[in-house]
Amino acid sequence: MFLSGGVDRCLHLCQCISNGNTTEVKVLHSFKDSEASIVCCDGLVVSPDVYLIVSAAGDSLVRVYRVTKGYSKAVQTIRFGTGFVLSIHMIALPDIGVPLMACAGDDMKIHIFAWQNDQFEKVISLPGHEDWIRGLEFTIDDRGDVLLASCSQDCFVRLWRIAPFEASEKPTDKIKLKERLVSVAADGNIHKYSLVVETVLYGHQGWVYGVHWHPPLTDTQGACHQPMRMLTASMDKTMIIWEPDKETGVWEEKLRVGEVGGNTLGLYGCQFGPDGNTILAHGYQGAFTVWNRSTQSDGEQWSRGVAVGGHFGEVTDVAWDPDGEFVISTSSDQTTRLFAPWKQTQNWHEMGRPQVHGYDLQCLAMLGRSSFASGADEKVVRIFRCPANFLQNLQNLSNVRFDEELSQRSKIGESMAQGASVPALGLSNKAVFQGKAIEMYEDRELPPTGNDQYSESAFRPLELQAPPSEDNLLQNTLWPETSKLYGHGFEIFALAANPQGTILASACKATKAEYAGIILWDTRNWQQLKTLECHSLTVVQMAFSHVGDRLLSVARDRTWALHEFNYTTGSVDKIAFTDKKTAVHTRIIWSCCWTFDDVYFLTASRDKKVVFWGKSDKGESGNSTGTYEACCQSAFNQAVTAVSVAPVQDVTKQYLVGVGLESGEIRLCSWSISAGLMELNSLDISSAHHLTVKRLQFRPKVGSAGGNNEKNVLQLASCGQDQQLKIHEISVTC
Repeated sequence: MFLSGGVDRCLHLCQCISNGNTTEVKVLHSFKDSEASIVCCDGLVVSPDVYLIVSAAGDSLVRVYRVTKGYSKAVQTIRFGTGFVLSIHMIALPDIGVPLMACAGDDMKIHIFAWQNDQFEKVISLPGHEDWIRGLEFTIDDRGDVLLASCSQDCFVRLWRIAPFEASEKPTDKIKLKERLVSVAADGNIHKYSLVVETVLYGHQGWVYGVHWHPPLTDTQGACHQPMRMLTASMDKTMIIWEPDKETGVWEEKLRVGEVGGNTLGLYGCQFGPDGNTILAHGYQGAFTVWNRSTQSDGEQWSRGVAVGGHFGEVTDVAWDPDGEFVISTSSDQTTRLFAPWKQTQNWHEMGRPQVHGYDLQCLAMLGRSSFASGADEKVVRIFRCPANFLQNLQNLSNVRFDEELSQRSKIGESMAQGASVPALGLSNKAVFQGKAIEMYEDRELPPTGNDQYSESAFRPLELQAPPSEDNLLQNTLWPETSKLYGHGFEIFALAANPQGTILASACKATKAEYAGIILWDTRNWQQLKTLECHSLTVVQMAFSHVGDRLLSVARDRTWALHEFNYTTGSVDKIAFTDKKTAVHTRIIWSCCWTFDDVYFLTASRDKKVVFWGKSDKGESGNSTGTYEACCQSAFNQAVTAVSVAPVQDVTKQYLVGVGLESGEIRLCSWSISAGLMELNSLDISSAHHLTVKRLQFRPKVGSAGGNNEKNVLQLASCGQDQQLKIHEISVTC
């Protein structure tokens, strides 16, 4: 079982149930008493049928719950005035089994509570730290004493020993630490305990955010042993393993691992693996750092392992490369990330971070296999092109091949950048060529800031044998920025490119028709071709047909517009649109797409409808939609925020449609003119998203990325407000 709490103000007690190769998570109890975000929580098994659960929230309250035989009850609320509890942990005292709870926060004290008379009563407050306390954790050593580790923003770690009090009448010349006494009642008796500072550890150069004890181990005889080994994580980007010296008992630093340089913000928490052979930390950029221990002839060795990662902000857009071998996503965490299957395991990993920006990113469009455009909360569209070092590493790590791309660049004599770097406080990725880098500041030297968060990210060519680590992603997988496109008056909101990659369409946020125009760009020279004036409010999404001869756009004004391209004459004509008379949708249209054969297009709206549009046999109808009409309208039970059509029909010649909903659910449906829309399967919020689905994109080819070309497999990429990007594999009969 595990506990989870978050900004939704809810605390959940969950259970993991293994079913063969899959694990199902079941919510046993939900507690929704908090009026602010849950900051920390902990649980303690008092007996097989009784659990104590505690949580601290941003409303300065600690809430205590008791779960007995499946029933939960709130038993206590502890008030901390205007202060905040940032860490909380519980343990049962050895021999007497009385639960002990430690709370600490912004008052720089550790408050110890004991379970007395069916509630927690404060027994002592421990001063010592000189800044906010960020982490607490109990353990029991092999002597039966309780050890409490605390870490703080004062960069120190303190160890406290809680042991049964033994009065000694004999005088001694030995130096004795200051001893505090606490009394705990159990079974009608009063038990006294002494509490002393065991040691104070200083090794980190930044705030210490995480502390964790090595898990207990069981030997071959079944005896349980608690290794005296402790892990700490800090904002200085390092983890330290501490151990007491075998002879003197003095705690020493035994291992330090982490990152040097870069612009990461440090580590926010750490954890030992179940056997202690793995240590893990997590950082602000949403990534995990893993180190694995191995025993060599020359002693113990630690090496960096492969970890999963992902966005830590709302994922706003996702696109497949034209061959369907990798995906690129944008997010409000101000990064663009590239994911692909690692050929060694066929698991998806983050292979690159082409763009690390200063504005929230909203949209992107692929301009071929090695180039893309991105739009953010700024008035500029930025164009990026893949560098040589990244191409080589992606080919080594995955089944993606760029032989044709490299050959084309070589034929035209194009100088290919090796990588890119970002100047301090800059937004543009500057190209770095073989043997030299573009001078960022000419002869000027940057003044020292004392904080490498804003230092220049220096590119170093790498030859990767495993997916890149967080520091490499931030510094060595950037793509050079080749162009900036100016022309919009407000923040960029939507992008689309034709399949040939020769035309890019862009649109920005708009409250008036004069700002809602779609600008068409010629990607060969980045000149404006034309501005399409067809909407009165923000264009939300655009989609080119698979042939590239038509551009569909949908907007906040509840209308869609269709433009046709004549590449011979260079003309662009509006051939159909909806207005107040012909509009079918009554709320904002969130999404649009084409069927793979370009016969129909779909629009999805907040009015809970998905509408299929196609050409009518009636000829010109005399209204704004021209020869197009609504072939089918299907209503769902909530707003539809994303829609996509698979690149193939099923065995009954029906289109396969993915529909994303406001709740986070994804519905898989089939559609044809004769049969209408029928739901085939539904992915609930546990397997899809638990917040609004922002975008759905079927892989452009049948089969799965990584070399599997099975004809009965489809892959669907989805992203949402819950900060997740998912790849769903769907089995169909085609």
